[in-house]
Amino acid sequence: MTKVLIISGEASGDLHGANLARALKELDPAVTLVGVGGAAMKAAGVRLVEGFGHLDIMGMIGLSALRAVIKRFAAMRRLLRSEPWDAVVFIDNPGLNLRYAWFAKAAGLRVIYYIAPQVWAWRPGRMKYIQQRVDHVMVILPFEPELYHRVGLPCTFVGHPLLDAVAPHYDRPSLRVRFRLKSGGTVVALLPGSRAREVQSLLPTLLEAAERLARDRPDTQFILAQASTISDDLLQPLLQQSAVPVTVVKEQASEVMAVSDLVLVASGTATLQAAVVGTPMVLLYRTDRLTYRLARLLIRVQWIGLVNLVAGRSVVPELIQDEATGERLYEEARRLLEDRAAYDEMKRALAAVKASLGEPGASSRAAQVVLNACRA
Repeated sequence: MTKVLIISGEASGDLHGANLARALKELDPAVTLVGVGGAAMKAAGVRLVEGFGHLDIMGMIGLSALRAVIKRFAAMRRLLRSEPWDAVVFIDNPGLNLRYAWFAKAAGLRVIYYIAPQVWAWRPGRMKYIQQRVDHVMVILPFEPELYHRVGLPCTFVGHPLLDAVAPHYDRPSLRVRFRLKSGGTVVALLPGSRAREVQSLLPTLLEAAERLARDRPDTQFILAQASTISDDLLQPLLQQSAVPVTVVKEQASEVMAVSDLVLVASGTATLQAAVVGTPMVLLYRTDRLTYRLARLLIRVQWIGLVNLVAGRSVVPELIQDEATGERLYEEARRLLEDRAAYDEMKRALAAVKASLGEPGASSRAAQVVLNACRA
């Protein structure tokens, strides 16, 4: 009987792990799935290892973070050596998972990485770490296979999981009714991110831009997509400081994007999600100065937005660090809303980005790669 261990990290990894688990069960109902993840993986039939929870340590600092890392490293080594797993699948979260992959290789296990680390964004030397730790890489961006094939690392482009998560079409009038929005006027979506620090840093800027837009365009309505990882206790006090009413919708980011005419979004996977939905956007990103300076020394890409990286050109405006102000965000938003030619050109470019991401069925293709590796 095939036994697969699935290791996710953050909430997004849990969702990808759940979809992979369902696909594995469909292809091989007898497969045994054990994992480290969350509620989504458990609901998909994965037997979660007790005592782990999620492996992400975002938000922890100092000695508490160090203790957590040491404790989890020791627990992971025990887990990897506890069974003769046919394959260990790591999902995203490279900060920890690449280290855990080292333990897996040391235990003599077959290691597969799904949603591979973004080595193309960093110094080339990082590829060596993956070569030493991983047997097969499954990538979700169309330009990634060449990078791995160049160094002789087995790699499969499975397509992007977003194509399975986003509906082919959305009924915008019905969504307006569902979200209690007026039938007319412009709708602008605010997506401040899925981490507490992102929301604390970026939401005030998004709200400042919203207030400026509301003064210029009084018929504009604002809707915010609240990630499952963001609590009401964090979000509501920030919203209460704004004079602009904002409709909050939980865990329906694609629907929020679809009902909107424009998305103001924190840099990350959500930018690619908006491209798949087809809604024009402006992205912003800001972190502390030291982290930003270090990142500029290490990162080797021209853009940070996934949409622009996939397109290979500047499709979406990027407001980074000192440029990520309420005034600049307002200016770019107003330009897109008032310049129909620029707006339509961006929609065409986003459609091309979506087409380059492959066909739906990423999870099924990934599951087949895993089972083929187990039987090899």
